[in-house]
Parts: sequence; C-alpha cells; structure tokens
Amino acid sequence: MKTKRTRLILVLCSVLAMASACGGGTPTGKPEAESAADVRVSKVDGARILGANSEPQNWMSHGRTYDEQRFSPLQQINDANVQDLGLAWYFDVPTFRGMEATPIVVDGRMYVTGSWSIVYALDAATGEELWRYDPQVPKYWIRYACCDAVNRGVAAWGDSVFVGTLDGYLVSIDATTGEERWRVDTINRQPPYTITGAPRVINGLVIIGNGGAEFAGVRGYVSAYKVDTGELAWRFYTVPGNPADGFENKALEKAAETWTGEWWTMGGGGTVWDSMAYDAELDLLYIGVGNGSPWNRQIRSPDGGDNLFLSSIVALRPQTGEYVWHYQTTPGDTWDFTATQHMILADLEIGGGTRTVLMQAPKNGFFYVLDRTNGELLSADPFVKVNWASGIDDEGRPIEAPNARYTDGPFFIMPSVLGGHNWHPMAYSQERKLVYLPAQDIPVVHGTDENLEYIVGEGGTGTDFELAAVPDDPAAAQQLAQMISGQLVAWDPVAQRQVWEYKHAGPWNGGVLATAGNLVFQGSLIGEFAAYDAGSGERLWQFSAQTGIAAAPVSFSVNDQQHVAVAAGWGTFFALAGGEMTASLGMKNISRILAFRLGGDASLPAVEATPRPPVPKPVAEPAGDEVVAAGKSVYYERCWHCHGDGAASGGVTPDLRYSTAETHAQWDAIVLGGMKQGNGMPAFGNILAPEDSEAVRNYVLERARRAWERQQAQ
Repeated sequence: MKTKRTRLILVLCSVLAMASACGGGTPTGKPEAESAADVRVSKVDGARILGANSEPQNWMSHGRTYDEQRFSPLQQINDANVQDLGLAWYFDVPTFRGMEATPIVVDGRMYVTGSWSIVYALDAATGEELWRYDPQVPKYWIRYACCDAVNRGVAAWGDSVFVGTLDGYLVSIDATTGEERWRVDTINRQPPYTITGAPRVINGLVIIGNGGAEFAGVRGYVSAYKVDTGELAWRFYTVPGNPADGFENKALEKAAETWTGEWWTMGGGGTVWDSMAYDAELDLLYIGVGNGSPWNRQIRSPDGGDNLFLSSIVALRPQTGEYVWHYQTTPGDTWDFTATQHMILADLEIGGGTRTVLMQAPKNGFFYVLDRTNGELLSADPFVKVNWASGIDDEGRPIEAPNARYTDGPFFIMPSVLGGHNWHPMAYSQERKLVYLPAQDIPVVHGTDENLEYIVGEGGTGTDFELAAVPDDPAAAQQLAQMISGQLVAWDPVAQRQVWEYKHAGPWNGGVLATAGNLVFQGSLIGEFAAYDAGSGERLWQFSAQTGIAAAPVSFSVNDQQHVAVAAGWGTFFALAGGEMTASLGMKNISRILAFRLGGDASLPAVEATPRPPVPKPVAEPAGDEVVAAGKSVYYERCWHCHGDGAASGGVTPDLRYSTAETHAQWDAIVLGGMKQGNGMPAFGNILAPEDSEAVRNYVLERARRAWERQQAQ
C-alpha cells in the first residue's frame, strides 16, 4: 500500500509547468454585511508601519514590517506553552478555490481576502464578520490566471484598505463600512493581465504589479497610484518595448541592448506579480520581476541575450519609479525561474562588519544575499538540489550545465518550474539570525514546443508540457517520485548553510511565521498546521485543519491575548493540476480563516469521509490512437492546468473522466461555446476548432477507459 507521502510525491511529476487557462459584472459598492462597529477604524500611515515594533499587537503591512521579515515580537505563546495552543475561532469563507492571503490586523480588526479577490473584515477577537466586499470578478477571467483564482491580501493606509482584483483592477475600500471609494483599471484588456499579489503603500502611493507573463503579448510593469484618488503617479516597465517607439527611460534603453530579434511583438513578459520590500532609510523600493513571454528564450530572443529585467531584483525610487540598480538572478531565463519570490531586508554581520542586505531564495535554487544599497552580490549558494548550474561565478552569473537550455533536445532539470522555492513567504528570526523557508526538490523535463502558435492573449510558453506528464509506467513514476521532496528549512544566510530541516509528506507547503517565542509556524499541503522550535526544528504542536494550507500565518494580540492566524483552503495551482495522485490525498476545499490562542477551546465541525466513487465505464469508446494523441497535445496546452494531469481532477474542478453522456453531448457547447462560463469554464471557440474539441473529448474518454480498466483488474 502506498503511503500518503508516496501518493503525494508521485503526482508532483506532473505539476511542473505553468497553470494558464480555465474561468460579468460590476460591484454593488455595498458591503454584504453591516459593520459591527459604531466607530471608524484607526488610521494607518507610514509612521505606524515604520514603528511596527512598538505595536506588536498589530500586523499592519503584508510582511508586518516594510522589511518583510515576518517576525512577530510577541512571545506570550512560546516554546514552553505552545502545547496549550487551541482554536480560538474560525471563519468559513464561502468560496471554493485556493487561499493564499496574509491577513492584515489593525487595532482588533482583521482584513483578509479569499478567492475571486473578495475582501472580508472580521472582528479579530471573535471572527465575527463585519463586512465583505465582492468586486464581482467575472468567473471566465480565470482563463487568464496561471494558478487559481487566488489573492494574497490587502494593504491598509489611512482609513482605507486596497485590493487588486483577478481581472486587473485596483480598488480602494472604506475600512469601516466596506464601501468602494474608487476603482482603477491597471491593465489593458488585450492582452489580458491579472492581479493576485498584495498591494504595498509607501508615502501615500499604493503600488501594485500584475501577473500574466504566461500569455502572449504581455509586457510587465509596476504601477503607483495616489491613495486618495486612484490617479496614476508613475509606471515602471520591466522590459523594453518597440525601439521604434522610443524608450520610457534610460534604463530601458540600456536594457534593450540585452534583447535580440523582435521581442516586443511577443510582449517580453517580466510581470511583477508578488514580492516587494521597502527600505525607508535608503528610500528604495525593491521589486521582484518574473519570467519571459514566452518562457523559451530561443523563441522570444533568438540570438540570445540576458533579457533585462527578466528574473531580476530591481531597486526603484518609490515616489517617482526612477531606476536605481538591479541584480539579475537568472540571465536570459528560459526555465520560468522567476525572481518574484519573497524578499527579506536585514542587517547581517558579514566579514567583520555590518552589511545592509536583501535576501531572496528564488525559483532557480540559489539563496542570494545582496548589498541592498547597490545590488552587489555578497553570496549565493544552493539551498535545494540544483543541476542546471554548478554555481554562481565571481561576476554573479550562473555557471550553466551543458544543454541546460534544451537547445539540443529535452533536458531533465532541477529545480522545476515550481521552483526550489515558490511564492510561499519565508520568515527571518531577529533572535536566531536564521531564515525559515518552504523548500522543495522537484525535477522536470524541459523541451521546446515546436508547434507553438502565437496568439495574443493566449497561453504560449514555448515549452512542451507533455514532457512534464506523469509517466504511465508505474515503475518510472515511482523512480521519479523518489527524487521529490518538500521541507521546512532553517537557513543561515551568513554561512550559507542549512541549520536544520523538517521533512514534509511532499512539497508545496505553506508560508512561514517566526516569533520571539522561539517558534516557527507553518501549514502543509496535507492540512497540518504546526509549530516548530526555531533553534532545533523539533515539531512541538500541530492541528488538523481538514484542508490544505498554502498561505503564511500571522500573529497579533487582542484583549491582551496573543493569537496566531492562518488562511486555509485546498486549491492553488498544485491542487488544480495535480491529477489522480493529488486527488488520492483526499483533501477537500474548506476555505477558512483559523485563529489560535492559549487555552482556545473552539473546535471545527466534523468532516464526513466521502471516498470518491470509482471512475465509471466510459460512455463511448475513444477514437483511434492518432485522434487521442492529438487530443493529448491540445489538452496539455489548454486544459491540464485546471483539470489536472491525465484528465484527473485534483479535487477542485470537475473530474472529466466522470463526464456523463449528457456532458459528452454538450461537449462543444461547453468547450467552444462557453455554456458553463458563469461557473468558471470559459469558451475556447476563438482558438480551438471543432476537431480540436473532439480530439480532447476522445483523450478524456481514453483516460477514463484506462482508469476503469485498472479498477476492474484490482
């Protein structure tokens, strides 16, 4: 019998590429629930965020502080009493998608987002809903979101909270009432962009980036808007546009020298979809820049080049957007090795002196320590298994392995496109001087998509996703599974070494919180929320959340009681794309906010075990091998990121192998015509022909037949 860990890691062989396509209206402008408070909320400003350590009861910014350390000075909950931690309250989020948000807590109020960019205001002491704001994101927009209908949180400033919506709007909301104050469109509708990251507010400007570099025509940028009006203050593009149109600034003019061909016709990519940090003393905003569009440099920049500012950390002036410096972690990226992962600012004793540093563990598997005044590389060493490069040279460039760029055929690479570390936030302990990060070892095969069809606004990475599928051969799948792991790592950034690690059942585990109570908190993919000794890594306490956890916890105090809270909910890219083996874990989406305190005695409702029924005998026989093969190609280009590897749902979207005779009769109406667009299944009639739809249907029939036959043989 396979263990839960074995089942989990087997599926990861398939979850190795981008998640592009699956899922109208206008907001009402009214909260769905009346506020429970009769007074207006306290205002947040830069002085309060800069002085956050004097208000440890609050969590006023995404990383608690502008340096994004995610370290709480609270120590009422500590390593000596954490066994007494219990559930204080829970709040059920009424959506059925992944949860990735970091809650914001200000003076007893919690602001948190769920899927579809819905904002909830809660009483932090009780979990009572005060109001909710629903931006009415069109469900079909999920077609343009790589990785579920997720949102990573809000920003607070003045008496407003700000949220970026999946369909590309930035919204200001009254923090007391939940009423919309203003909304601005941050994107062009074509090509489509998304927002999944949390805004940041610096000196009265709310700053937001976008996602979408998996889609043709997307050119990345970060924008700043005035908090009172929503007026655009500045915009910094991360890749150069058409030289014939001139460049927006000298930095982009210089960056254009690192590109070849007619890259601008494909957008170039470089979206700023997650991490930012701010140094008030230096007055520098640091942004993390994502992958190219297409991913494959052979296509977007055929004669090579570093392709600035892809996969780079860029320092800007927050009031003007002026470029100051950059460091590129993966020059000429061709593997989706983004530099959008969490950045932490700290002062470290290095070489006998104090250095002001920026730390990042991006997808490419190396842990970087930079001088944040000028971008100088201080050190970079692998924190996971890395085979695409043997190290970083004296000039800060990777020493690439032969054929790592898969120009001479497919390349078996580690880390995968899921990264040695993905978006899940790290934490830094000011007391232990350690970084705690969710790490993972996952391989993937990269190869060029020889049949790439360039269509603006549609998925087009230039890589062959079929190569990432789980092998049908059980022995081959098992062999690959042994190479996959997920772990919580305590990392010494000065010595560049691992101090301890805790092995999880598999990868894609939650973000991290460190506290002055000598504790590290993290949730897991299989629904365990746990506390670890910050010095040794010993697991001291755990709670069964009944659902997977990807988000990072926070700590706050209300009524003189320290709390730890986390957003839980099965979903995000892994649950969508994982396929049969992910589904076999038995995780359900129960989207909730969980809050814990010492002596908490609340309990979650019991969850009935509902085993999946066996896959039924297919309603028809699949067509010949040629049609099925064609359907597989279309499926892995357009469908698998939502409906799962091998047409097996990971438990969020419908499992296509269970499709009834009625569904098969309506297949074209659903796939091409958008019959179920309101449920998040968009229409693909603009890019798929009827014969493509029919081929996918036959591939699904073939996968259903295989599953049914395996069941009969047991």
